[in-house]
Amino acid sequence: MGRYPQKYNSHGSLKNLQVAINEKKGFLDCELSKIIGRRLKIEWKSPLKADGYTEYRDEDFLIELGILDKMKYPLSNFWPDNGPQWDALGVSDDEIILVEAKANIPEMVSPGTKAKPDPRREIENSLDEVKKYLSVNDTIDWTGTFYQYVNRIAHLYYLREKNKIKAHLLFIYFINDLSVNGPKTKDEWLGVIQTMECYLGLSKKHKLREYIHDIFIDVNDLR
Repeated sequence: MGRYPQKYNSHGSLKNLQVAINEKKGFLDCELSKIIGRRLKIEWKSPLKADGYTEYRDEDFLIELGILDKMKYPLSNFWPDNGPQWDALGVSDDEIILVEAKANIPEMVSPGTKAKPDPRREIENSLDEVKKYLSVNDTIDWTGTFYQYVNRIAHLYYLREKNKIKAHLLFIYFINDLSVNGPKTKDEWLGVIQTMECYLGLSKKHKLREYIHDIFIDVNDLR
């Protein structure tokens, strides 16, 4: 089961994103439209108040986006169960939006995969496939530090390249979240992002770059 209801009375990126999608949708859609370069009319599928602020993963995220029947290449052939749990999911006409949100720098440094041997081999094979597609040196380990970041990119690759789905990967970085001692400026985030991408061997012009978007939202704009 890939359905995970969330509490509302939380803090950090979890709460910020719930507010952005359920209470400040117009603002969020406008910010995303700016970064993509055209006006989007987004139907957010999660996390919705009426759905218990639920987050989705595995085939359930495909079902929630309404694209499961469009998959030419089954997700189970690319990634084992317990894959990325998406912070938010959206649809705009024939395009889909996958969201990962952060409110402080320690969230960026995710631990490596804890998958058991068989699913780990499947993950490694898929990550190697993505690295080859993006011209990343095959000696760089994507199963360790920053694993969460690369498994999101892998799923963007899965949708766009293996299934020809018009997908976008959106990273939302919140600024001035004092509840979690988050960065106070966009530049603080940019420094961390650049360091992470360098560590992972990702070039500034890799093949998926135009479908990966970073936006920086001051939590004061959500009040």
